[in-house]
Amino acid sequence: MLTILGKENTILNRFVAELRDLAIQQNPMLFRRNLERVGEIMAYEISRTLNYRRQIVETPLGEAEMNLPADEVVLAAILRSGLPMHQGFLNYYDTAKSAFVAAYRHYSKDGSFRIDIESLTAPELAGKTLILIDPMLATGQSIEVAYENLIRAGGEPDFTHIAAVIASEDGVDYVQKRFPAGKFRIWTAAVDAELTVKSYIVPGIGDTGDLAFGEKV
Repeated sequence: MLTILGKENTILNRFVAELRDLAIQQNPMLFRRNLERVGEIMAYEISRTLNYRRQIVETPLGEAEMNLPADEVVLAAILRSGLPMHQGFLNYYDTAKSAFVAAYRHYSKDGSFRIDIESLTAPELAGKTLILIDPMLATGQSIEVAYENLIRAGGEPDFTHIAAVIASEDGVDYVQKRFPAGKFRIWTAAVDAELTVKSYIVPGIGDTGDLAFGEKV
């Protein structure tokens, strides 16, 4: 299932516009903050799909019945670019466990590449709700490799949400063909049509990791 949040007129569109804006991208602190804001908004939207149970909360003057989330959530940040969005999610799911995946593209001479995992840490995932956080869903390969390694380390979650600021049409198609049917949902602000030969989304945003934390050497 695919949900494109940017189709609705909300404040999310301003944050995404600023992330895309070449002039505003010169301010890395604002760039990181906007990624965090998008994470917060997506965290709220995803919370509407979770399972809830009624609980009694004691107040100074009595008791109140509240519907509270029943699902155990694990937040998984993919690459360094996922860290600001991860913080946005963590601001809302403040009791969630976290996983972290460091990966990179290993290029061949013909320009093709594979995704190699450099390091991975994960809590128990079996029976939980996993949220994979990667600002750019380009080819879909990094999400697939991260997911496969996460379930190998922590077990298979009950359901997986994929959160991306921008997705490509190719990336969405790739994920929909390879993730378990009925057990995942893609959340994004926009789906862009093109990928460059180096698999950057067009018009996209650019290299979110470099824009947030500085260029790699």
